[in-house]
Amino acid sequence: MDRRVEQVIAEIEADFARAWETAQLAEMVNLSASRFRHLFKEETGRTINQYLRERRLERAEFLLRTTFLSIKEVMSEAGVTSMSHFVTYFKKRYGRPPTAYRKQLANFVKHQPFS
Repeated sequence: MDRRVEQVIAEIEADFARAWETAQLAEMVNLSASRFRHLFKEETGRTINQYLRERRLERAEFLLRTTFLSIKEVMSEAGVTSMSHFVTYFKKRYGRPPTAYRKQLANFVKHQPFS
């Protein structure tokens, strides 16, 4: 993978909650925004916005599964700002809204026998 794309991905991974702008990421690796968008898609198969959304959803799912943070706190930690978009994309990816997802996990754990 191109080292510039790797550098951008590392920056994103280090700070999910940041409101990343394409122009800002492009500048970080000394590319124009249009060249950066083209290179990122060529290297990853996804647009930068798709990549950010996917990683934020994965982070949110992890937090829902492993913490007792509220949905709003999970959104904040994952860098998500729109509740409606979050619920829509989360449901599309994981089959249910975040609240129902967490409830299902809690019910699963509650009904597991002790070893």
